[in-house]
Amino acid sequence: MTHPMAPTFPVVDLPHLADVGLPAFHEIRIRQPAEPALPDLAAAVTGALDGSAGLFDLTPGASVAVAVGSRGIARIDEIARIAVGWLKSRGFAPFIVPGMGSHGGGTAQGQRGVLAALGVTEEAMGCEIRSSMETVTYGTIATGATCHFDANAAGADGVLAINRVKAHTSYDRPVESGLTKMLAVGLGKAQGAAQVHVTGPRGLAEVLPLLAERVIERAPLRAGLAVLENADKGISHVEVAAPADFYATDERLLVRSKAAMARLPFDRLDGLIIEEVGKDISGSGIDPAISGRTDIRGVENPATPFIHKIVALRLSARTGGNGLGIGMADFIPRRLAHGLDLKAMYMNSVTATIVEKSHIPIVLPDDRTCLRALMATCWADGPPRICHIRSSLHLDRIRVTEALLPELRRSEAILEEGEARNFEFDGDGNLEDLLGGT
Repeated sequence: MTHPMAPTFPVVDLPHLADVGLPAFHEIRIRQPAEPALPDLAAAVTGALDGSAGLFDLTPGASVAVAVGSRGIARIDEIARIAVGWLKSRGFAPFIVPGMGSHGGGTAQGQRGVLAALGVTEEAMGCEIRSSMETVTYGTIATGATCHFDANAAGADGVLAINRVKAHTSYDRPVESGLTKMLAVGLGKAQGAAQVHVTGPRGLAEVLPLLAERVIERAPLRAGLAVLENADKGISHVEVAAPADFYATDERLLVRSKAAMARLPFDRLDGLIIEEVGKDISGSGIDPAISGRTDIRGVENPATPFIHKIVALRLSARTGGNGLGIGMADFIPRRLAHGLDLKAMYMNSVTATIVEKSHIPIVLPDDRTCLRALMATCWADGPPRICHIRSSLHLDRIRVTEALLPELRRSEAILEEGEARNFEFDGDGNLEDLLGGT
């Protein structure tokens, strides 16, 4: 779909690519860390809230803002609906606020739309969604940054923040994405996000915790619902934390989250084909732990994996045209480029002060031409080591060329191995039989 704020690219014909052959691929189901999903999500969320009911020492009828972010947390609509229902059962009046910084193009309607794409609507939740970019300020912190907080949440009698604890997409530190970040960045709206990101990595390490501390001191916070996912994108753990324990909870659960992350079992690839990129997949569109590319000036890329060329084929349905992350790819097809919402992507990138991820790579006519370009430029010094994945989040099924099979077999990572098959393309040169479905 062409977005109104999308660029338009011409058809660039590179005739010599027509002679480039594409290898056959084996479809493989690979072993990932085994962290079981919760057998009964509703019981787990309700039980966690029941066990922390003392944090909601409010009078009947009290308003409670439930903060929900833009990340594609598994079953986030169910989790939010269960939390809203629990609050209603206690006699409170819950409503939902977007806790997503500048995402959604930095507009109230855009953020409402991001929630809707995640299944979080007023009809589904059974409560009002109050979306605004207005903030209140809680003064300045030692670094000189001003502490912003969502005005609707600030006006409530209580706030329940919901967020997933996981690795961030730039560099390692004790606390990365989680409840603490939700306070300073998500509920800080565009202005709060800018305060964190304006000094680059230092802002995430130093400014963010101080802003979160100030929010905990001044805002009507009651609790945070921390969520962990396993390698299969299932919810493996939920727990409720008191505001004073947000940082310690994030730090403890981050260790568990990183141990459960899905990864590719390769240290080096000549090329990587990625079907989908998007903000719901990773904060950077493509997780650097999978691509091997942080690609931020002044921040080192991960030591492994090293991937010489990357092709990205599509935007995820839930990213709303925000293609932040395509700058880490080398080739994209016109169809992806024409689906970009440049305002959403640029707003996100400029607010985060990390512009490299919004650079637009070489745009070629179709999927087949992009794959041929990857083959022609990947510097393979023998049979090509190419891997094909659905996204940097979905790694249970992959496709690999013959050259990677011995390595997979030695590592005992293979659960199922398919026969070699050639890619099939439709009449427009776009890849059929996608790992993520059509």
